Amino acid sequence: MKKLALIALGGNALLRGGQEGTIDEQEHNTTETLENLVFLLNEGYDLVITHGNGPQVGNILLRNEAGQQLYGIPRMPVDICVADSQGGIGYMIERMLRNVLIKHNIQKEIVTLVTMVEVKRDDPAFENPTKRIGQIYTKKEARALQVEKGWVFKEEVKKSGGWRRVVPSPRPIRISNEKVIESLARQGTIVIASGGGGIPVYHDENKVIRAAEVVIDKDLASSLLAARIGANEFYILTDVPYVFLDYKKKTERWVEFLNYKDTIKYLEAGQFSEGSMAPKIRACLQFIEQGGYKSVITEATLLDDRKYGTKITMDYED
Repeated sequence: MKKLALIALGGNALLRGGQEGTIDEQEHNTTETLENLVFLLNEGYDLVITHGNGPQVGNILLRNEAGQQLYGIPRMPVDICVADSQGGIGYMIERMLRNVLIKHNIQKEIVTLVTMVEVKRDDPAFENPTKRIGQIYTKKEARALQVEKGWVFKEEVKKSGGWRRVVPSPRPIRISNEKVIESLARQGTIVIASGGGGIPVYHDENKVIRAAEVVIDKDLASSLLAARIGANEFYILTDVPYVFLDYKKKTERWVEFLNYKDTIKYLEAGQFSEGSMAPKIRACLQFIEQGGYKSVITEATLLDDRKYGTKITMDYED
């Protein structure tokens, strides 16, 4: 059986810091990133691709607000906005990837799946909303929306001030169509799925599927999908070539190989920032815990150079 790899494209793979976010910029960045997947295809890997959606879904939410305020167009809930971003970004990745494959004379089918991801309705995260989404409001506007829609707001810590909506971020427990994703991938089709952490849903007491007003961590959802489809390797593409220890200290150093126990030790010691690297480390550990062979964190444009990237395995690599 050929090796199966899941590639999680981080925000930097689609939109770089300091850019406006035009479609030309995103298409260029996406193409540049996807070029780095060619070596895996040439080595015989089957591929599943996931992606982030942070800037894009934020823009969709802003359009929601503008449409309601200016034209009275009803706001759409978070799950619909995530679905919108999955379709748009998935289409862009698929089209850019088809062009890359044509360039390299590689014959592969590609399919994009709009993917629901299930969470538990009794997850403690529902009682502690932390994930900021959408635009910044005045205190008066936030109070009005809290009364009208039941939204929860937290004050921004940035100099700009104001109040911003927060939603829960529960752990993903099941990926919709995971068997279909695995079957297609094992047949050689490149599958793009679970974008932005997936469309958040849960089962109510009558086993009816309901939408959840939450945001799922994309790396945890990607890690879960990688494990459930039996992937051998799990890659998180981000904006740094390695994981660093003692980050921004005089003793700062990068690491190429980590084993499971040492990674746990560093995580518990606070070596990884909760705002950036810690969620990625947890996703990598989750994949190893559930039977995956190797997790890799590396820069999006350096994937095809194997001297880069931090590799996490149960034991050290030989």
